[in-house]
Amino acid sequence: MCGRYTLFSQEAQIAEEFGIAHSIEDYQPRYNIAPGQKVLAVIHNGKEKKAGFMYWGLVPSWAKDPKIGYKMINARSETAHEKPSFKHLMAKKRCLIIADSFYEWKKTENGKQPLRIYPENRELFAFAGLWDQWKTDEEERFTCTILTQEADRFMADIHHRMPVILSKQAQEKWIEPFKWTPEEAHDFVQEIDVEELKAYEVSDYVNAAQHEGDECIKPLV
Repeated sequence: MCGRYTLFSQEAQIAEEFGIAHSIEDYQPRYNIAPGQKVLAVIHNGKEKKAGFMYWGLVPSWAKDPKIGYKMINARSETAHEKPSFKHLMAKKRCLIIADSFYEWKKTENGKQPLRIYPENRELFAFAGLWDQWKTDEEERFTCTILTQEADRFMADIHHRMPVILSKQAQEKWIEPFKWTPEEAHDFVQEIDVEELKAYEVSDYVNAAQHEGDECIKPLV
């Protein structure tokens, strides 16, 4: 799964990397992004790429209670095209969720050890995401979920699941403003090559979602 990550790169770097032509309103570097919080996502509106914030935890448009989002921070890429909550989103509501690393907790004899994990050959990347709009007469909310997959050989030593990280080429294709069938979106994700990752141990300071700052990413000595 993916339950915590970082995005502390500079706004200008994000805009350049993902081809964003407008300023990113309310952007602030984050070292400990948690479910239920706002996350930076990119969609294509048919004319241009747009970056903005959505709540992490998908609330389907038909949901009666937005609290369902806390149970839907991740979606299994292997079956999302079959599930009522995700099927139509795979077809037409795909997004990039921008990050520069993520955390996972490895089981050890002394308890769970947090690690910071990131691609070996680039500073910024995107998780494959799905989004939806939920609204009532009183409220409107944009929410998203991160697709996950079985762990590769590197991640399997840490956790049995991992987020779907899109290559640069794949991230452009993922948000093209064309409607796919859910099966086409499924097949696309399954064919993405997993890139080389690196990891190092960090302090359990990161365990508390309210903790922020570069203390979260300091290597454990």
